[in-house]
Amino acid sequence: MSTAGVRLHIQGGHVVMDNGILQVTLSNPDGIVTGIRYNGIDNVLEPLNKETNRGFVMLRASSGFYSYAIYEHLKDWPDFEIGETRITFKLRKDKFQYMAVSDNRQRYMPLPDDRLPGRCQTLAYPEAVLLENPKMKELAGEVDDKYQYSCENKDNKVHGWICTNPPVGFWQITPSDEFRSGGPHKQNLTSHVGPTTLAMFLSGHYAGQDLVPKFRGGEPWKKVFGPVFIYLNSSAIKDDPFWLWEDAKIQMMTEVQSWPYSFPASEDFQKSDQRGNVSGRLLVLDRYICEELIPANGAYVGLAPPGDVGSWQRECKDYQFWMRADDRGYFSISNIRTGTYNLFAWVPGFIGDYRYDAVINITSGSFIEMGDLVFEPPRDGPTLWEIGIPDRSAAEFYVPDPDPNHINRLFVNHPDRFRQYGLWNRYAESYPHEDLVYIVGVSDYAKDWFFAQVPRQKENGHEGTTWQIRFELRNVDRNSTYKLRVAIASATLAELQVRINDPNSRRPLFTSGLIGRDNSVARHGIHGIYWLYNVNVPGAQLVDGTNTFFFKQPRCTSPFQGLMYDYIRFEGPPSCGSSSS
Repeated sequence: MSTAGVRLHIQGGHVVMDNGILQVTLSNPDGIVTGIRYNGIDNVLEPLNKETNRGFVMLRASSGFYSYAIYEHLKDWPDFEIGETRITFKLRKDKFQYMAVSDNRQRYMPLPDDRLPGRCQTLAYPEAVLLENPKMKELAGEVDDKYQYSCENKDNKVHGWICTNPPVGFWQITPSDEFRSGGPHKQNLTSHVGPTTLAMFLSGHYAGQDLVPKFRGGEPWKKVFGPVFIYLNSSAIKDDPFWLWEDAKIQMMTEVQSWPYSFPASEDFQKSDQRGNVSGRLLVLDRYICEELIPANGAYVGLAPPGDVGSWQRECKDYQFWMRADDRGYFSISNIRTGTYNLFAWVPGFIGDYRYDAVINITSGSFIEMGDLVFEPPRDGPTLWEIGIPDRSAAEFYVPDPDPNHINRLFVNHPDRFRQYGLWNRYAESYPHEDLVYIVGVSDYAKDWFFAQVPRQKENGHEGTTWQIRFELRNVDRNSTYKLRVAIASATLAELQVRINDPNSRRPLFTSGLIGRDNSVARHGIHGIYWLYNVNVPGAQLVDGTNTFFFKQPRCTSPFQGLMYDYIRFEGPPSCGSSSS
């Protein structure tokens, strides 16, 4: 590693930053990165890439450079909105052909030429293609789609590309999620065929318009996105080039531990001594599970702008700060920007959201101890039966094998099997004539509950579907109210209608109305925006013996409309004497 200082060379229409390890060439005055010279490669980027303006920082003895942006909308400026904003790097296709997004999502990728007409077949939407005549012949017959490599914010910390000759890695490292929208589970793009690497700041992916910030009526706004780190590493020719991924992960941890950085000159980026801290303990009280308080093991606890319970997942203008509680429910959130927040949380294994009612004011240098906080998840009576796991994902349900003609071999026997293309078509193949019927006490949700309630494909279009949940009840209390809890992991222009014991009743017991623009079915996500519905079920509509809930999703103008369920629970009345089997 060189310890030379950073030098700035002005060369007509370009400026070169050089720290002795790498050289970054910027256009002048636009500030566009036009070249990165490193380890004998004169430019790791494809030439003539167009990009928007942005700011850069290079440090002494650093094998990379930092980039960040400050967005501002002044009072009384025209209305506007931001559908998407990001930093994009397109690398040399003759050099960078191996991509790594995580330990179990990395592979040699198709070339951009393989996606051109004559070499591929476009599938149901432009992003997905079937490779027919790729330059790497072993990739023939595979599907390529950039959405197969999406990642949750909390896990989206390092990804990039490897060149094997010479062994060089190019990595995008995001050390903090504070400037990303939608909370820790919001999914974003990472790297994909190009070879392209993205640093996503804002997007509506897996959420829709809810995550598009809109500024109306002269609303002032300013936000710092980043800094993110562009890291380059290399190894000797004789060494395994794939070790570069392991080194990139080590560098990522170094960057995370260095956050917030001390070097940004802008006063809009607060340094560590200007920030505050919050700690406490979260406990759960659900007397139908345990009379005692239960530690909120693994709870996601965060500070986000003040709002309603659960509003953090649709918040997209300001900053959020999240962490996971330990197995005893203790949490400590550090380096929080000054401002006014609510404390939010959700606990895996329990439905619903927690919000601490009082607003929290963070000041520079503050250490706020919240003490013990108690979350009481929604509950009226004892559980008569349940389907799934309350974890805001549909991953535990049945995910079919893909069409063998439309596979990505990376995801064969992979824990993320839901990332395969075309799984929505497998529903009609699994249920060609009748819709899904789930029998409580007999069916297994891992085998018998399809991961998404999508329309059935017909010869001349699609039709809505109606799923059944059959269950036995004894000693029904006809004068009391039962409760149906339906947690939805994702919705795309869908509607849930619930009926009990009569599928043809004119008015459903409950309807969600039209909800969701997640597009998680088409984009290989297993969740999007979380919804929770609590439906009163009059005991007078239940019978001793066999009962059936009918879950109808009637919207069917597209194969991608539908619902992914997270968890369903049926509760008896508070003093329930009835039982279920």
